[in-house]
Amino acid sequence: MRLWGVLLVVMAGPAAADEYLTFQSPTGNIHCGLYQWDGQASVRCDLMNLVPTYTRAPVGCELDWGSAFGLDKRGKGYLACVGDAVADPDNPVLGYGEAVSLGGISCVSAETGMTCSNAEGHGFQIARAKQRLY
Repeated sequence: MRLWGVLLVVMAGPAAADEYLTFQSPTGNIHCGLYQWDGQASVRCDLMNLVPTYTRAPVGCELDWGSAFGLDKRGKGYLACVGDAVADPDNPVLGYGEAVSLGGISCVSAETGMTCSNAEGHGFQIARAKQRLY
């Protein structure tokens, strides 16, 4: 329930305001940050432990890659090239079967992993054993 309280506070703000929402899977293996600013939106989820599906670095990436996945309001999901982490043990838990939405991006937690998608139908599905961009 802690997540929904945070979500209600975030959603109550003005539409043009910067908004930021973090959450984690019940296992704590997946941590996500969902952001909205100036009409744009983005989500990033990090896997703490995984068997990597993607083994080639994003073009031009000189930072960490392979365990972070991103999605913007428009376009396909992507393998993120990052120098930080969204993981925080205090992130609220998004229980199995629960969902959050912000700025046209929705994320759903399931026993099979986390799925985030935008209004165009693009996104990512991630779990310890397998990751998929679409």
